[in-house]
Amino acid sequence: MIKKVLVANRGEIAVRIMRSCREMGIASVAVFSEADRTSMHVRYADEAYCIGPSPSNESYLKMDTILEVALKTKADAIHPGYGFLSENADFAGKVLAAGIKFIGPSPYAISAMGDKMTARELMQNSGVPVVPGTKESLSNTDDLHAVAKEIGYPIMIKASAGGGGKGMRLVKAESELVSSFNMAKSEALSSFGNDTVYMEKYIESPHHIEFQILADQHGNTIHLFERECSVQRRHQKVVEETPSPHMTPELRHTMGQYAVKAAQSVEYVGAGTIEFLVDDQHNFYFLEMNTRLQVEHPITERITGIDIVKEQIKIADGEKLSYAQDEVVMHGHAIECRIYAEDPQNNFMPNPGVIKHITEPLGLGVRTDGYVYKGYEIPIFYDPMISKLIIWAKTRDEAIARMKRALFEYKITGVKTSIPFLEKIMDTPDFKSGKYDTHFIEKNKAYLEIGEPCELECQDIAMFVAYLDFMKKQEYKVRDNVTNKPSPWKEFGKKRNMLRF
Repeated sequence: MIKKVLVANRGEIAVRIMRSCREMGIASVAVFSEADRTSMHVRYADEAYCIGPSPSNESYLKMDTILEVALKTKADAIHPGYGFLSENADFAGKVLAAGIKFIGPSPYAISAMGDKMTARELMQNSGVPVVPGTKESLSNTDDLHAVAKEIGYPIMIKASAGGGGKGMRLVKAESELVSSFNMAKSEALSSFGNDTVYMEKYIESPHHIEFQILADQHGNTIHLFERECSVQRRHQKVVEETPSPHMTPELRHTMGQYAVKAAQSVEYVGAGTIEFLVDDQHNFYFLEMNTRLQVEHPITERITGIDIVKEQIKIADGEKLSYAQDEVVMHGHAIECRIYAEDPQNNFMPNPGVIKHITEPLGLGVRTDGYVYKGYEIPIFYDPMISKLIIWAKTRDEAIARMKRALFEYKITGVKTSIPFLEKIMDTPDFKSGKYDTHFIEKNKAYLEIGEPCELECQDIAMFVAYLDFMKKQEYKVRDNVTNKPSPWKEFGKKRNMLRF
């Protein structure tokens, strides 16, 4: 039975996992780099251990060091969160070999679904629709033009071991093919240590829709409905919502069945996500599988009432799923905004620094998954995410209105944040109508890039100027009182002169 969990991660996701552990009566162990010594996850855990210098390759990616801490603390299981080692089959294998439970899928499932070429082949063999493309990796330019012509432009070149938009190039014309191919291979090699790339048809105006999966060790697999993830910048998700405004009940049922089928094709165990591209005619194609907890999992938790992290822990402990498919029901609408320490007016450059003030939004239907506090310094070494703001309401319109209210209440000074940009997204007609796709930000660029109101900075300056004006008036008032009031020394002098004469 799992009684102690080491969380091999940092920041908000580490805190979020530890919260579920605490509710389950499970002790938590934090690991941290030198840069994260004062991080909230270190304070929240029952135990905490430094595992190395600030760079992640010297700390959070050090498998053996993390395993040493797990063995030293007698942790029963390791939860990898997302990012870092969460989709590393070697790490999962080492954890299991050390006699520790890995809160995630098997090394085989991670490896099979982590390689996009292998995943595509598995899906094709299982009857899951995939985007038309190459069945084998592309290693040189010999047959490049012939393959591209057969698929038809525009095409997308992708890194087989990739993710997060790295090693990916859109090719609209034959003249761009060779250079895009070479750049994709080079970026794939530097990012993933593997330059294998493949080619697939580029779906025009796609919707990025993913299904949350849960599967236990007893052969039970269910889905927790979909999430709409089409609001993206540089292939990175910015806003997510559920249910998707593009979805119909019939499409949801069909895609849910295929998502379960996709997970079962690799005997998947744990929480995972099947990602699809869906066109305007509701044709859908398998994109990839994320074999870990997703950043946007809270909105699914909010509409279903299911704690996905608790389910992960129970599954790793050998328990059966707590729910059957027909017991999973959607309630209301949920939206998540990712709050980053970045400057929207400077090409979204990361803006690390000290948090001078923070006021998080409260009220009905508001949840904040964060890890920063007043006086905390956001380090330069990691992803600049500050928190995730999750909103729930009965309807989509009400959820958007509540998100706007919550973003208005979210006050952070000391660093620039993406909050003003997110506020604009909520006000964009295409988003409000629900008629948007993965080109949303590009299509609404002119509106979203209108000069931001100074808001907090202007408010601070206005208050400071008002204070100075008030103090100046007070000073003049004191001076006037002093000037107009007869001097006691003069009065004394007058009286003395009168007595002398």
